Amino acid sequence: MTLYHAVFDLFLFLYQEIYGFLHMDGILELFAYAKKGEFSSLQTWDGLTSLLRQIWGLIFFLEVTALLIKRKFKIGEDYRMPFFISLFNSLVGRYISIGVIAYCIGLCSPYAIFKAESSWYIFIYGYIVWEFAYYVYHWSSHNVRILWCLHSVHHAPKTMNLSVSGVRFFLELTYLFAVNVTICILLGVPPVILAIIMTIDSIWGEMLHIGDDFLPNARFGFLGKLIITPSHHRVHHARNPLYLDTNYCVLLNIWDRLFGSYQPEVDNVNIEYGISREMNSDSFLDVYFGEILDLCKDIIYAPTLKDKLLYIIMPPGWSHTGDHKTASMERQKFLAAQQQEFREENFQTVVKTAPQMEKA
Repeated sequence: MTLYHAVFDLFLFLYQEIYGFLHMDGILELFAYAKKGEFSSLQTWDGLTSLLRQIWGLIFFLEVTALLIKRKFKIGEDYRMPFFISLFNSLVGRYISIGVIAYCIGLCSPYAIFKAESSWYIFIYGYIVWEFAYYVYHWSSHNVRILWCLHSVHHAPKTMNLSVSGVRFFLELTYLFAVNVTICILLGVPPVILAIIMTIDSIWGEMLHIGDDFLPNARFGFLGKLIITPSHHRVHHARNPLYLDTNYCVLLNIWDRLFGSYQPEVDNVNIEYGISREMNSDSFLDVYFGEILDLCKDIIYAPTLKDKLLYIIMPPGWSHTGDHKTASMERQKFLAAQQQEFREENFQTVVKTAPQMEKA
């Protein structure tokens, strides 16, 4: 291969990655679809999901356009790092997740608790099971240090927009599918139903990252009491003490409510995106590998083998010295302070009104 061909292939690859990152393929397909006026493909599952992907690409385009109009589009701050991470992941782990899904289905199918036929009620059952499996994956990603090292990349951006949905450590989806598919297959969810659920979940999961500049509020009224909305997911991405480690679900919020991790957005608590650790958001190495390096340092300096192992499996913020600063502890400390402040305000109100009550 000549140098010319190598350079040409490199530029072609970068062009395809940028083209895909901006979801231009979906936008152009949507316009072609509308121009043709042929709706028969919507009668098939592939046609319907393809249309949803195209609409998602259009929303991504509209979000960027709206930011440009409002003069809030910051390609360096908001989109550069998500693109670099997307590019790196496409080079390293493009086919790993697909292989894990097939392996888990084949491995776990013989051990399923029952064999269910595909039907509407099994679909509902499957979705509830999928959300439970996703909760297990997502909760563990926040509460097991080594898994947080993978998941923290997704929480690193300091702004919210649709490109954040693709900001992940390349091995995280492998862990996600290994946990979710294994649980679903063992609990009897048919692979066909599982594939449909995963498609819906993927599309909605991406939509949850729509930016607050493009879609403010995003609580969806009464519907927001039943499902996870972009407002809920913005809370999940926040580093405010009140919001830490909440809203793990994707579509149905039943498991968050059941396990006590449900947290709606509060009007007077402005969301601050990012992670608690001091981080150089302009450094790919710090964003992508910073948590791993910090974990390695803690393991090296831990005095005993037990402490070294505990640093791997305990929540982020755990310390062998006993000076723990885990997310749950920080949240409980904040809530306790708020309750104390509320009591003091009520006490002051009583003190001020008591003389008036005595005169009356």
